[in-house]
Amino acid sequence: MNAFPSTSLPKHVGLLGYGGLLPFIFLALLIPFSLDYRQLFEVALVNYGAVILSFVGALHWGFAMTVQGMSARQGSDVFIWSVIPALIGWIATLLPMPLGCVLLVFGFVAHLRQDRQLSRVMSLPAWYMPMRLRLTLVASVCLLLAAIVKALHS
Repeated sequence: MNAFPSTSLPKHVGLLGYGGLLPFIFLALLIPFSLDYRQLFEVALVNYGAVILSFVGALHWGFAMTVQGMSARQGSDVFIWSVIPALIGWIATLLPMPLGCVLLVFGFVAHLRQDRQLSRVMSLPAWYMPMRLRLTLVASVCLLLAAIVKALHS
């Protein structure tokens, strides 16, 4: 059962998904221009990235519970992967800021790869992978820019 149309992106999904990029964008823009609050914005960016990475990982938990037709091995692999993004995000919050950002980028890119693999064993709406690619690209660019700014100003 698919609750979403397979061809066009539902308006509320687009608003929520792309709206979720606003903290990445605003924090990445604030970090270079705010000396007084730079450290707060850096911590906020890494923590927000960790939360969002955990969220996208949890999508795979939901897929593993609901998708029929996957082999037991495939289902097990999807369940296992679904918790790895949360662990990556947690570790990122414990690292110095530029390394935390780089680890989050690694996590987002690895998750996009897992999404692509999952799309081979289950039917995802046509809008899902293009949206995930755009979300991953924007979040990753913001994280990398913030890491570069931090590295240059340390």
